[in-house]
Formats: sequence, C-alpha cells, structure tokens
Amino acid sequence: MNVQSALKGQYHAGLKMMRQCVEQCPEDVWRGGTHPRNPWRIAYHAAFYTHLYLQPSEHDFTPWEKTDKSKDTARILWAEPPLVEPYTGDEILSYIDELDANVDGFVDALDLDADQTGFSWYPGMAKLDHQILNIRHLQGHVGQLSEILMALGIDTDWKAL
Repeated sequence: MNVQSALKGQYHAGLKMMRQCVEQCPEDVWRGGTHPRNPWRIAYHAAFYTHLYLQPSEHDFTPWEKTDKSKDTARILWAEPPLVEPYTGDEILSYIDELDANVDGFVDALDLDADQTGFSWYPGMAKLDHQILNIRHLQGHVGQLSEILMALGIDTDWKAL
C-alpha cells in the first residue's frame, strides 16, 4: 500500500463516521447545544476544514457550491462568532457526500513530498504531516459528535476503512 491509498482510506472512513453522526442526530439536538459548539456547527466546521486542507494550497480552495454567504462565520468554533441560521442536516450530508466523492482526486493532486503545507498559518510543516493533522482534526470532531449522541443513548459505528 502506498501513502496516497492510506490517506484516501482514512479520509473515506472519517467522512463515513461523520455522515453517520449527522444522520443519527435528532433535529432538536442538531440545532441545540451551547454556541458556538452546536452539533450543526461542529459538523460544518469539520467538513469545511477537511475540504480546505485537502487542497494543494489556500489559493487553490474553491468553497462548497452550496456555501451560504450569510453563514460565512459558520466554520468558526472559537471566540464568539455571530449567530447564524444553521445548515440543515441534509445540507451537511450533501457536503460530506461531495467531499467523499472527491477525496481520491484531491489526494492525488497533492505533492505529499512538499516541505510546506501551502497554508500560510502552518509555516514549517510538511504536506504529509498536514494531511495527517487534517485526518486527526476530522476525527476529533467526529468524536465530539459521537459523544453528544452517546449521551443520548445513540451509538455510532467505528469505521476502519
């Protein structure tokens, strides 16, 4: 197995797990929670940054076609971003599916031997390290969503690949 295949497999598995969390999240829980750590925002944040960091550089990023400009701050989980109307579960599932369908092409377009990430806010980090960080970031937020569901008695499955 090569590194690209391993990365693709882990991205697909992480996105499947996030999809499952979104599918199983009750509507009142989806929109609830403490701002800015609402489940809908956690899911959007994870999808947005997974998408962004799967690009060769910050300049190569093309936002999700369904991005609502009135929700530009929806990706922010820190400080006190403005309250915005949530993305629906179906909208986020669409984004996850679009990402999952494009993972292989995104990974194939990366120079995993590059000594820089292509993102100015990650200076001195190699591209392969950045991809591993991106998978850890996705899975960290899947863990948050999974814990919210587990507290409600809703269990999700672990996906290895």
